[in-house]
Amino acid sequence: MARVWYERRAECIGACRVAARATDSRPITPLRPSNVELLAGPLVSTPPLPPALPGLVDTHCHLDAKYAHKGQPAAGEVLARARACGVGGFVVIGVGEDAAEARAAVATAHAEPDCVAAVGVHPHDAQHVNDAIFAEIAGLAADPKVAAVGEIGLDFHYDHSPRDVQRAVFRRFVGLAKALGKPIVIHTREAGQEALAILEEEGARDVGGVIHCFSEDLPFARRALDLGFDLSFSGIVTFKPATAIHEVARFAPEDRILVETDAPYLAPVPMRGKTCEPAMVVYTARRVAELRGVAAERLAEITTTNARRRFAGLPAAPQA
Repeated sequence: MARVWYERRAECIGACRVAARATDSRPITPLRPSNVELLAGPLVSTPPLPPALPGLVDTHCHLDAKYAHKGQPAAGEVLARARACGVGGFVVIGVGEDAAEARAAVATAHAEPDCVAAVGVHPHDAQHVNDAIFAEIAGLAADPKVAAVGEIGLDFHYDHSPRDVQRAVFRRFVGLAKALGKPIVIHTREAGQEALAILEEEGARDVGGVIHCFSEDLPFARRALDLGFDLSFSGIVTFKPATAIHEVARFAPEDRILVETDAPYLAPVPMRGKTCEPAMVVYTARRVAELRGVAAERLAEITTTNARRRFAGLPAAPQA
């Protein structure tokens, strides 16, 4: 389990480099495995809570056992820490080699009133999808507590699954989302234009969705918005070199932005090197607010209104 966690951590660190250098043509130095633990930092320490920012929704977090490193707090404790920081809603992602993580996400959504689930197959795991796995995930996706299909998409960085298989599985799950009338949560890495082309070809505009962990550029953002997809900003937006993402965070229409953690990955500044958790969405929201020149409280109101519109089943705003 530790090896898998470190590999995914290294992947996220690499993604940060790609995002930060989106407008830089210089080659990216490969990350040496020996550096992974140093860059990831302590994996079992519990970081201090950020100052509360009431009313936020973390629109993308992984809470199942596959993504939890030994010694990390259980999902219930992680959610409680986030609630103490004002986070009042969570979209829990269930993706894996089979349907186990999807089942776990749906179970969490049923157990926790402020959670909804999204289920699918990550492009890394596309090669494992067969008819039985697809059928089980499709059944789970029909559950009322499942608000979206995903994360699904294309990842051409590591090619853990063959590209033709990724494309076929991606198209199949877009079809599922359309059949259910539920939005799509998109993962894309080094495949942005092709992912958008598939969404266009498959008629994904009918249901729309979210570009999760936005790490592309302004032209991509314009095209995604035109397709009916919102832009969700993760901890990468807090990184100083991520200028292309800063530009998009300033540009995006007010009613089309979301915030997320992608926990346990991509901890934002000032928690870089720590294991990310939903409470840290506060830091991301404050940075997006700063970039847009609005109060953090206003940004929380905006993004949460957008999240409730996009993800059915999230709790309503508390009555004044």
